[in-house]
Amino acid sequence: MQLHNLKPAEGSVKKTKRIGRGEGSGHGGTATRGNKGAQSNTGYKRKIGHEGGQMPIQRRMPKRGFKNNNRIDYKVFNLGQLDYLIEKYNIQEFSLDNLYINGLINRTDAVKILGFGEFKAKIAFKVNAISAKAKEAIEAAGSTVELV
Repeated sequence: MQLHNLKPAEGSVKKTKRIGRGEGSGHGGTATRGNKGAQSNTGYKRKIGHEGGQMPIQRRMPKRGFKNNNRIDYKVFNLGQLDYLIEKYNIQEFSLDNLYINGLINRTDAVKILGFGEFKAKIAFKVNAISAKAKEAIEAAGSTVELV
């Protein structure tokens, strides 16, 4: 056996249907596309969401809701979590950099502290926002709060 003698197995390779190559091929003329209409023309692509003349679903459904482009999504920490986090990660200052280094927030996150739970530690806070109740509790524990 030599390379020039090799052939694929009988019936394993089919010839491709060559359409639009003249009448003698049996697939000339309209090239199996039918007679008229958009689909018979070259370059035809069905539009996304087209339902054959029926009103498309995105136009049948009512508009709902509102998306505020100026909304700020805060990464929220409650007072009840703070003692545990400060002890676990040995945080000297509760700032965005320290939280990022310890993997608690992403680089672009804004941090807000809310007043649910108890807080006892004495530590400096540098955060984006804080609720009034949380600020009271933190200052009562002898800590300082600075808004960044």
